[in-house]
Amino acid sequence: MERVTRKGPLAGVRVLELAGLAPGPFAGMMLADHGAEVLRVERVKAVAAAGDRPRADVMDRGKRTVGLDLKSPEGVAALKELVRSADVIIEVFRPGVAERLGIGPADLHAVNPRLIYGRMTGWGQDGPLAPTAGHDIDYIAISGILSMLGREGEKPTPPINILGDFAGGGLMLAYGVLLALLERERTGEGRVIDAAMVDGAATLFAMFYHGVQTGAWGPRGTNLLDTGAPMYDTYETADGRFLAVGALEPQFWAEMVSLMGLTDLPDRGDSAQWPALRERLAEAFRSRTRAEWEAVFDGTDACVSPVLEMDEAADHPHNKARGAFVEVGGVRQPAPSPRLLGAPEQDLSPATRLADLSSWGLSDETAARLRAAGVLA
Repeated sequence: MERVTRKGPLAGVRVLELAGLAPGPFAGMMLADHGAEVLRVERVKAVAAAGDRPRADVMDRGKRTVGLDLKSPEGVAALKELVRSADVIIEVFRPGVAERLGIGPADLHAVNPRLIYGRMTGWGQDGPLAPTAGHDIDYIAISGILSMLGREGEKPTPPINILGDFAGGGLMLAYGVLLALLERERTGEGRVIDAAMVDGAATLFAMFYHGVQTGAWGPRGTNLLDTGAPMYDTYETADGRFLAVGALEPQFWAEMVSLMGLTDLPDRGDSAQWPALRERLAEAFRSRTRAEWEAVFDGTDACVSPVLEMDEAADHPHNKARGAFVEVGGVRQPAPSPRLLGAPEQDLSPATRLADLSSWGLSDETAARLRAAGVLA
């Protein structure tokens, strides 16, 4: 019997992750990173084509993979056998698809009442947009968040697909799974989680809603934290690199301008003076290279940092000291987060096919029959 041994606070928690776009795998990664045994259920053709080759995708680290045809009655029956010993399932289909396949919450709770059924969609399980297609940019647009992102006088700018897909979607789903696991300790029963990216993205901006309604937070690109203020922005250096400036508090600002040798600056407390102040800062920062400025600000409280390229971040002294990045299967990637001090390190090996499913309730004989029928890989 091939049984995956996991370590950490979620050791012993078994998760079935139905293959789909990024937010589902990200939620599975967050759980696997802290000890859950995650079995990713993919299409038969995809798994058969990959064979036993490890998967390089960072979000598949620490998992195992199986191919299963969920459009066949035999495949559905096999999934239900896997569900009997599972704690969590992550489902990423449009509303109604799982029910039509016979693997919706009611179908699987009939097999395992303790199962936590995590549903990951963009629009949620109900509402007029629920059956329609969408992407991260659509979800953050409808949440109101996209309207707040970008520079003054310019069009809204999406921050790639971080806010909707990953923070508002996958991370919220993983959080929901933990809530449901905790609740199950009291009730003994599983719960359905309706994780919608549009909801999660809105929640992430809780800090700003009161300010928007009172007028304390203005149009995009005009505020303290959205590049409106010159003391919270990025500046180009002499070598075409960039620095990030976050000198908000007076004491940090004073240290920064002192180290830069700047005097007679426009009043930063007067927003009407911000354009002139920004130009003074921009001119000064363009006078030296990024490395030269790093030397000036190193070890200070000026709140000025180099804007590192992706291939530079892992080699930064602070990140190296903390082990913030690891290399797995030849791929450099962020280490599991958050850190639970004293918890054992996880096996982050790239996902490989799980051939022996007996520990999940499928005997070798059943597996062989399903493979011969093209239902399992």
